[in-house]
Amino acid sequence: MAVFILAGAGVAAVLFLASSVTRSPERPTFPNDKTTNVATAKPVTQGNKAENNNNQPEALAPGSYRAKVTEPVGLILRDTPSRDAKRLGGIAYEEELIVLEESSDKLWQRVKVIDGSDRTGWVSGGNTQAIE
Repeated sequence: MAVFILAGAGVAAVLFLASSVTRSPERPTFPNDKTTNVATAKPVTQGNKAENNNNQPEALAPGSYRAKVTEPVGLILRDTPSRDAKRLGGIAYEEELIVLEESSDKLWQRVKVIDGSDRTGWVSGGNTQAIE
């Protein structure tokens, strides 16, 4: 009888540990994260710098285009196209931005973030996808 109790306790312990290890952790939150509740989010009609008064998208400079971040962990915004450059912040996964130009070797893109902050900088190339 004791063997069955010990075996049952062992199986229960293994199942508990396996379930706690295979569960994904919660996504961390940071002070600069944008949090929007989809159920209570309201469309912005004034003050949106990406649109003009007619609710038409702002005209883009020749060669620039709208894109979204495709890298699941987001991107680091830098002041120059170099891994050693000063970090200006981050851009979240699927966040929209405007690609202003690309470096001649296509390894870097100069972008403008469309979040009302007018942040501009360089991100690693190949991690965005054109939209529209």
